[in-house]
Amino acid sequence: MVKKITNKDEKFYEYMGKFFGSRLVEKQTSDRIYDDDDKEWYIYLEQEKVAAFVSVRKNVIKNIYTTKEKYLESILKEIKKQENITYSTVPNRYLETYEKSGFKINKDQEYKNFVVIYMGEMMAED
Repeated sequence: MVKKITNKDEKFYEYMGKFFGSRLVEKQTSDRIYDDDDKEWYIYLEQEKVAAFVSVRKNVIKNIYTTKEKYLESILKEIKKQENITYSTVPNRYLETYEKSGFKINKDQEYKNFVVIYMGEMMAED
């Protein structure tokens, strides 16, 4: 089940607390996770435990983590319905899942551990 929360929600830290500062998450995603006030979190709950999450700030995906690709795919499809995601730099380990979820990959901007994804058409460069 996909649920949308913020750090103001009563159960936020019960759900998300263990991910902040987690070396396991950092090793898997090459990213650090912070509980910034202006982020919205899409979490996938399996038996009341977070199995995947994506954070969004001002139409940009900021953090991604999952234990199973199918959970991340569910979250990304939900995000596509609710958000107008602009260019987002995300971990490249989930590349196939981004594409399966309908996101496009900017092949001109690839980094060692990250890739840029977007929805819609690519903006023309000046």
